[in-house]
Amino acid sequence: MSEIKAKPVKITETILRDAHQSLIATRMTTEQMLPIIDKMDKVGYHAVECWGGATFDASLRFLKEDPWDRLRKLRAGFKNTKLQMLFRGQNILGYRPYADDVVEYFVQKSIANGIDIIRIFDCLNDLRNLQTAVTAANKENGHAQVALSYTLGDAYTLEYWTEMAKRVEDMGANSLCIKDMAGLLVPYKAKELVHALKEVVDIPIDLHTHYTSGVASMTYLEAVEAGVDIIDTAMSPFALGTSQPATEVMVEAFKGTPYDTGLDQTLLSEIADYFRPMREEALESGLMNPKVLGVNINTLRYQVPGGMLSNLISQLKEQGKEDKYEEVLAEVPRVRKDLGEPPLVTPSSQIVGTQAVFNVLMGERYKVATKETKDILLGKYGQTVKPFNPEVVDKVLGDDKKNAITCRPADLLEPELAKIEAEMKQYKQQDEDVLSYALFPQVATEFFKYREAQQTGVDAKAADTKNGAYPV
Repeated sequence: MSEIKAKPVKITETILRDAHQSLIATRMTTEQMLPIIDKMDKVGYHAVECWGGATFDASLRFLKEDPWDRLRKLRAGFKNTKLQMLFRGQNILGYRPYADDVVEYFVQKSIANGIDIIRIFDCLNDLRNLQTAVTAANKENGHAQVALSYTLGDAYTLEYWTEMAKRVEDMGANSLCIKDMAGLLVPYKAKELVHALKEVVDIPIDLHTHYTSGVASMTYLEAVEAGVDIIDTAMSPFALGTSQPATEVMVEAFKGTPYDTGLDQTLLSEIADYFRPMREEALESGLMNPKVLGVNINTLRYQVPGGMLSNLISQLKEQGKEDKYEEVLAEVPRVRKDLGEPPLVTPSSQIVGTQAVFNVLMGERYKVATKETKDILLGKYGQTVKPFNPEVVDKVLGDDKKNAITCRPADLLEPELAKIEAEMKQYKQQDEDVLSYALFPQVATEFFKYREAQQTGVDAKAADTKNGAYPV
């Protein structure tokens, strides 16, 4: 094995995106972010992740903010720091595959408005669902980082990860991210994985994990010693639990070593002081549930992300069947295997979890199959690592299995940008509005009406909305 030369580790700060998405349901507003940007810009982060993921939807739906306006304001404030976003491959920031012309236009506008690094992932690790976005980012001179969703299972051997990494480098990615959304990567496995990846690719490697299972800081320690280039951390008031390890802790851990980040703890302390009252307020108001701050070792026992565990509990509560919780947890890995062993990340985690609930409550496996389960089996989400269970395919799809597709799902989509623009042109005030509408038609329409009411001085809550009542 070639010798890894020790070097300072770089830090990507997540407090403006994943940290508040993980702990307070993405409710941090632009106004809360802006006063601290000047200080954050002086830190010397590798990047600040501040956009994409659920921030786009939450801005429009709950905060009544234009996400594009947020991005422009952040770009104006961060004069020396790269800005990063999370992008769901062909699904962009929505929940269905979009035509290539929409994906290309979204990438173009994201970079034009200030994004430097686009982290692109797919819930099945189907690289065909990532290629359009990677090519578009390269064309716009952006940095395309491809994220592989980390998971466990028979199919996910070291050979699988190294083979995927080589393909990621070949497809034009500028860096590779191991995206451990459920906190499944334990320290010595991280060391082994990073060593193996460093043997086969030359592009930088970023490790992203969550503290859910309690091992994340140790995982980072081993990964950095094995040669990982970048780690994702969150300022301490919004760290740990279902978020990332704390920035200040990791900076201190590597101080005085060859991996020293060189970041200034005094400056970081001032930034933490700024965010601390927001944490207290979120705890008092109930926006931050103390449950998300603990360690949940069931994450490792069942390979189920923290958010998925709480979804299962609430689904069973609604049915008055909480006593079936252990049974459902045991059913999750079986359903996952039937459906080709996908990583459990949005939306595959919701699909597998809901199907497991149905299988247990009905007393017969696949007596009822959800539309999403059928769509996975029809190939509408892309290709899974392992083949589907043929008995399950027969039972769920019957004759419909002859309609299954093997091509990239987006190959079946006609260009849709012109049609979308025609549909929403009465609301268009900027080019980017077309993309907001493309991703969330109803939510964007309500936002456009609210915006217009604000501009004309009409009482926004009295503004006419599709569902008659103004959403809070």
